[in-house]
Amino acid sequence: MSKVLIIEDEVAIADLEKDYLELSGFEVEVENSGDVGLERALAEEFDMYILDLMLPGIDGFEICKRIREVKNTPILMVSAKKDDIDKIRGLGLGADDYITKPFSPSELVARVKAHLARYERLIGSSQQENDIIEIRGIRIDKTARRVWVNNEEKQFTTKEFDLLTFLAEHPNHVFTKEELFREIWDMESVGDIATVTVHIKKIREKIEINTAKPQYIETIWGVGYRFKI
Repeated sequence: MSKVLIIEDEVAIADLEKDYLELSGFEVEVENSGDVGLERALAEEFDMYILDLMLPGIDGFEICKRIREVKNTPILMVSAKKDDIDKIRGLGLGADDYITKPFSPSELVARVKAHLARYERLIGSSQQENDIIEIRGIRIDKTARRVWVNNEEKQFTTKEFDLLTFLAEHPNHVFTKEELFREIWDMESVGDIATVTVHIKKIREKIEINTAKPQYIETIWGVGYRFKI
Protein backbone atom coordinates (compact mmCIF):
# COMPACT_ATOMS: atom_id res chain seq x y z
CA MET A 1 0.00 0.00 0.00
CA SER A 2 1.46 3.35 -1.07
CA LYS A 3 1.92 5.90 1.71
CA VAL A 4 1.16 9.59 1.06
CA LEU A 5 2.01 12.60 3.22
CA ILE A 6 -0.29 15.63 2.87
CA ILE A 7 1.05 18.93 4.19
CA GLU A 8 -1.94 21.28 4.16
CA ASP A 9 -2.98 23.91 6.72
CA GLU A 10 -6.64 24.06 5.68
CA VAL A 11 -8.07 21.19 7.70
CA ALA A 12 -11.22 20.75 5.59
CA ILE A 13 -9.20 20.43 2.39
CA ALA A 14 -6.68 18.10 3.99
CA ASP A 15 -9.48 15.87 5.29
CA LEU A 16 -11.16 15.80 1.88
CA GLU A 17 -7.90 14.82 0.17
CA LYS A 18 -7.25 12.20 2.82
CA ASP A 19 -10.73 10.66 2.52
CA TYR A 20 -10.59 10.33 -1.26
CA LEU A 21 -7.07 8.91 -1.27
CA GLU A 22 -7.90 6.39 1.46
CA LEU A 23 -10.99 5.29 -0.48
CA SER A 24 -8.64 4.65 -3.40
CA GLY A 25 -6.44 2.37 -1.31
CA PHE A 26 -3.71 4.73 -0.12
CA GLU A 27 -2.34 5.08 3.40
CA VAL A 28 -2.43 8.78 4.22
CA GLU A 29 -0.80 10.96 6.88
CA VAL A 30 -1.63 14.66 7.33
CA GLU A 31 0.36 17.54 8.82
CA ASN A 32 -1.03 21.07 9.05
CA SER A 33 2.26 22.81 9.84
CA GLY A 34 5.08 23.34 7.39
CA ASP A 35 7.75 22.82 10.05
CA VAL A 36 6.39 19.49 11.28
CA GLY A 37 5.53 18.39 7.76
CA LEU A 38 9.09 18.96 6.57
CA GLU A 39 10.50 17.16 9.59
CA ARG A 40 8.36 14.09 8.88
CA ALA A 41 9.02 14.23 5.15
CA LEU A 42 12.76 14.05 5.74
CA ALA A 43 12.71 11.58 8.62
CA GLU A 44 10.13 9.07 7.37
CA GLU A 45 9.58 7.10 4.17
CA PHE A 46 6.61 8.10 2.02
CA ASP A 47 5.75 7.21 -1.58
CA MET A 48 4.40 10.67 -2.43
CA TYR A 49 4.08 14.17 -0.99
CA ILE A 50 1.18 16.58 -1.52
CA LEU A 51 2.22 20.10 -0.53
CA ASP A 52 0.18 23.24 -0.12
CA LEU A 53 2.18 26.35 -1.00
CA MET A 54 0.99 28.71 1.73
CA LEU A 55 1.82 27.07 5.04
CA PRO A 56 2.59 28.33 8.54
CA GLY A 57 6.25 28.03 9.46
CA ILE A 58 7.83 26.88 6.21
CA ASP A 59 6.10 27.29 2.85
CA GLY A 60 5.62 24.59 0.23
CA PHE A 61 8.39 25.92 -1.99
CA GLU A 62 11.00 25.48 0.73
CA ILE A 63 9.64 22.05 1.69
CA CYS A 64 9.80 20.95 -1.94
CA LYS A 65 13.36 22.19 -2.25
CA ARG A 66 14.49 20.43 0.95
CA ILE A 67 12.83 17.12 0.02
CA ARG A 68 14.26 17.15 -3.46
CA GLU A 69 17.78 17.62 -2.09
CA VAL A 70 17.67 14.12 -0.61
CA LYS A 71 14.78 12.21 -2.22
CA ASN A 72 13.36 11.53 -5.67
CA THR A 73 9.88 10.76 -4.34
CA PRO A 74 7.03 12.32 -6.39
CA ILE A 75 5.81 15.73 -5.19
CA LEU A 76 2.44 17.28 -6.08
CA MET A 77 1.98 20.96 -5.24
CA VAL A 78 -1.48 22.30 -4.41
CA SER A 79 -2.28 26.01 -4.31
CA ALA A 80 -5.02 28.60 -4.72
CA LYS A 81 -2.50 30.64 -6.70
CA LYS A 82 -3.10 30.39 -10.43
CA ASP A 83 -0.15 32.50 -11.54
CA ASP A 84 2.17 30.79 -13.98
CA ILE A 85 5.18 32.15 -12.10
CA ASP A 86 4.26 30.04 -9.07
CA LYS A 87 3.84 26.94 -11.20
CA ILE A 88 7.16 27.58 -12.89
CA ARG A 89 8.87 28.12 -9.56
CA GLY A 90 7.38 25.00 -8.02
CA LEU A 91 8.25 22.80 -10.97
CA GLY A 92 11.69 24.36 -11.11
CA LEU A 93 12.31 23.33 -7.50
CA GLY A 94 11.59 19.73 -8.39
CA ALA A 95 7.84 19.29 -8.02
CA ASP A 96 6.38 16.70 -10.41
CA ASP A 97 3.00 18.39 -10.80
CA TYR A 98 0.98 21.45 -9.79
CA ILE A 99 -2.77 21.58 -9.24
CA THR A 100 -4.78 24.70 -8.41
CA LYS A 101 -7.68 25.04 -5.97
CA PRO A 102 -10.54 24.41 -6.29
CA PHE A 103 -10.00 21.03 -7.85
CA SER A 104 -11.93 17.81 -8.25
CA PRO A 105 -10.92 15.20 -5.65
CA SER A 106 -11.11 12.56 -8.39
CA GLU A 107 -8.60 14.58 -10.43
CA LEU A 108 -6.25 14.66 -7.44
CA VAL A 109 -6.51 10.88 -7.04
CA ALA A 110 -5.91 10.36 -10.76
CA ARG A 111 -2.79 12.50 -10.71
CA VAL A 112 -1.44 10.78 -7.61
CA LYS A 113 -1.96 7.36 -9.21
CA ALA A 114 -0.32 8.46 -12.46
CA HIS A 115 2.78 9.87 -10.78
CA LEU A 116 3.18 6.86 -8.49
CA ALA A 117 2.85 4.46 -11.42
CA ARG A 118 5.43 6.39 -13.39
CA TYR A 119 7.83 6.53 -10.43
CA GLU A 120 7.47 2.80 -9.77
CA ARG A 121 8.25 2.06 -13.43
CA LEU A 122 11.36 4.23 -13.24
CA ILE A 123 12.51 2.62 -10.00
CA GLY A 124 11.80 -0.85 -11.36
CA SER A 125 13.76 -0.25 -14.53
CA SER A 126 16.79 0.97 -12.58
CA GLN A 127 16.92 -1.96 -10.19
CA GLN A 128 19.18 -4.86 -11.00
CA GLU A 129 17.55 -8.26 -11.13
CA ASN A 130 18.38 -10.65 -8.33
CA ASP A 131 21.16 -13.15 -8.96
CA ILE A 132 19.33 -16.48 -9.32
CA ILE A 133 20.58 -20.07 -9.68
CA GLU A 134 18.00 -22.62 -10.88
CA ILE A 135 18.79 -26.32 -11.11
CA ARG A 136 16.17 -29.07 -11.42
CA GLY A 137 13.55 -27.67 -9.07
CA ILE A 138 15.95 -25.82 -6.77
CA ARG A 139 15.89 -22.03 -6.95
CA ILE A 140 18.61 -20.13 -5.07
CA ASP A 141 18.25 -16.37 -4.83
CA LYS A 142 21.78 -15.23 -4.02
CA THR A 143 20.73 -11.58 -3.64
CA ALA A 144 17.95 -12.23 -1.13
CA ARG A 145 19.66 -15.36 0.29
CA ARG A 146 16.53 -17.48 -0.06
CA VAL A 147 16.05 -21.02 -1.33
CA TRP A 148 13.02 -22.78 -2.81
CA VAL A 149 12.75 -26.52 -3.45
CA ASN A 150 9.92 -27.40 -5.82
CA ASN A 151 8.37 -23.97 -5.12
CA GLU A 152 8.48 -24.46 -1.35
CA GLU A 153 10.76 -22.10 0.52
CA LYS A 154 13.27 -23.74 2.85
CA GLN A 155 15.16 -22.09 5.70
CA PHE A 156 18.95 -22.32 5.67
CA THR A 157 21.58 -21.16 8.13
CA THR A 158 24.28 -18.85 6.79
CA LYS A 159 26.87 -21.58 6.28
CA GLU A 160 24.32 -24.04 4.88
CA PHE A 161 23.29 -21.43 2.31
CA ASP A 162 26.90 -20.60 1.44
CA LEU A 163 27.84 -24.25 1.03
CA LEU A 164 24.78 -25.08 -1.10
CA THR A 165 25.34 -22.02 -3.28
CA PHE A 166 29.03 -22.77 -3.78
CA LEU A 167 28.34 -26.34 -4.86
CA ALA A 168 25.48 -25.28 -7.15
CA GLU A 169 27.72 -22.67 -8.78
CA HIS A 170 30.27 -25.41 -9.61
CA PRO A 171 28.12 -28.29 -10.81
CA ASN A 172 29.72 -31.66 -11.55
CA HIS A 173 32.97 -30.53 -9.89
CA VAL A 174 34.20 -32.81 -7.13
CA PHE A 175 35.44 -30.97 -4.03
CA THR A 176 37.23 -32.55 -1.10
CA LYS A 177 35.99 -31.82 2.41
CA GLU A 178 39.18 -29.87 3.02
CA GLU A 179 38.55 -27.66 -0.03
CA LEU A 180 34.97 -26.99 1.00
CA PHE A 181 35.98 -26.15 4.54
CA ARG A 182 38.61 -23.69 3.39
CA GLU A 183 36.19 -22.13 0.88
CA ILE A 184 33.17 -21.71 3.17
CA TRP A 185 34.76 -21.33 6.60
CA ASP A 186 37.88 -19.56 5.34
CA MET A 187 40.28 -21.39 7.62
CA GLU A 188 42.48 -24.48 7.65
CA SER A 189 40.51 -27.68 7.95
CA VAL A 190 42.78 -29.67 10.24
CA GLY A 191 40.58 -31.50 12.72
CA ASP A 192 37.42 -29.74 11.53
CA ILE A 193 36.33 -31.43 8.29
CA ALA A 194 33.48 -33.16 10.16
CA THR A 195 31.78 -29.75 10.04
CA VAL A 196 31.39 -30.16 6.28
CA THR A 197 29.82 -33.59 6.67
CA VAL A 198 27.31 -32.29 9.19
CA HIS A 199 26.32 -29.37 6.98
CA ILE A 200 25.97 -31.58 3.90
CA LYS A 201 23.65 -33.84 5.93
CA LYS A 202 21.50 -30.87 6.98
CA ILE A 203 21.33 -29.50 3.44
CA ARG A 204 20.28 -32.89 2.07
CA GLU A 205 17.47 -33.08 4.61
CA LYS A 206 16.09 -29.86 3.13
CA ILE A 207 16.58 -30.43 -0.61
CA GLU A 208 16.51 -34.19 -1.18
CA ILE A 209 13.40 -36.35 -1.47
CA ASN A 210 15.36 -39.35 -0.22
CA THR A 211 18.57 -38.53 1.63
CA ALA A 212 19.74 -42.15 1.19
CA LYS A 213 19.66 -41.66 -2.58
CA PRO A 214 20.55 -37.98 -3.11
CA GLN A 215 19.61 -36.43 -6.46
CA TYR A 216 21.61 -33.24 -5.99
CA ILE A 217 24.63 -33.49 -3.70
CA GLU A 218 26.44 -36.73 -4.45
CA THR A 219 29.09 -38.30 -2.25
CA ILE A 220 32.20 -39.38 -4.11
CA TRP A 221 33.59 -41.97 -1.71
CA GLY A 222 37.14 -41.35 -0.64
CA VAL A 223 37.17 -37.92 -2.28
CA GLY A 224 34.36 -35.53 -1.35
CA TYR A 225 31.13 -34.14 -2.82
CA ARG A 226 29.74 -32.80 -6.06
CA PHE A 227 26.51 -31.15 -7.11
CA LYS A 228 24.93 -33.09 -9.98
CA ILE A 229 23.04 -31.44 -12.84
